Amino acid sequence: MSRPISILALTPDEEKELKRRIKSPTVSKRDHIRAQIVLLRSQGMKQKAVATELGITVTMVNRWSQRFDRKGLEGLTDAAGRGRTPVIPLDVVNRVITEATRPPLPVKRWSTRTMADHVGVSPDTVHRIWRANDIKPHITKTFKLSNDPKFEEKFWDVIGLYLYPPVKGLVLCCDEKSQCQALERTQLALPLGAGGYRKTATHDYTRHGTITLFAALNYLDGKIISRTEEKHTHVEWLRFLKQIERETPKELDIHLIMDNYCTHKEESVQRWLKKHKRFKVHFTPTSSSWLNLVERFFRDITQECIRDGSFSKVKELVSDIEQYLSKWNLKPRQYRWKADGEEILRKIHRARAKLEEIKK
Repeated sequence: MSRPISILALTPDEEKELKRRIKSPTVSKRDHIRAQIVLLRSQGMKQKAVATELGITVTMVNRWSQRFDRKGLEGLTDAAGRGRTPVIPLDVVNRVITEATRPPLPVKRWSTRTMADHVGVSPDTVHRIWRANDIKPHITKTFKLSNDPKFEEKFWDVIGLYLYPPVKGLVLCCDEKSQCQALERTQLALPLGAGGYRKTATHDYTRHGTITLFAALNYLDGKIISRTEEKHTHVEWLRFLKQIERETPKELDIHLIMDNYCTHKEESVQRWLKKHKRFKVHFTPTSSSWLNLVERFFRDITQECIRDGSFSKVKELVSDIEQYLSKWNLKPRQYRWKADGEEILRKIHRARAKLEEIKK
């Protein structure tokens, strides 16, 4: 009788972690192979079959199977002190890490080459150290903290509409995208091709004019009520509100989410809103346009329709925008608010505390 095959038993968490190591592009080759060994052995494969499958020795399969059987995932890591002794002195590594945020004036950030010259190592060494410690001096992310004294009140007012939309009402995220430029490139663009070629366009252009796109995004179904105008004063904004009045069911309340742009608060606009009681206005906090989901739609239409186009006249731009919106409304793309409001506020408080610390 042949000896029964020993099968490694995995918990759901261990199986999930092993699969992650196999799929992850940042996991080392040795950890990748060790994870494969354990997974295949847990499926009942013999050691010799696993060795043949992975192109390694049976001894190696046996070693890591036993290590995992004794210590679990911890057994798949090398013991401390094993491996090649680091060539780069520890004090140099510490300098590359700690001084990454302190470039010499008037330089505003290090590059791998300037840091390498500074500490006396190669640029590749600097790159490896920064990558291992997730240091990215070349990346700058923008932020803006609102100074609105009623920030939290307006914040929860808007998020409340997203999380708990009114039963007999429409939630419309409204704004205008001004300065949509009808740019005509001086030469035809070269199209995207196979084999790694990129689409190319000339840097220079002729500007034939601009238009403003007014849009109201229906939060519930993703459809857009839109209008294009030459200007974006309170006159055009009021025309857009009247269009919303005509194109929405009369029995529903209209909850408008919009920013604090002066045209939204102009006197004639306010008078019209008071006469039309079903319109409920919800202003986002100052400098918090990210709360208005129509901005997400503006990004999509900019990338997919406006930015890469070449238009010989404003009418061509308007025509393309209208075609894009028509197709959009046939199969609208819904945006859903999923972020945790409490977590957002905690991040904002931490950012404000950090700014105060820097000022001191």
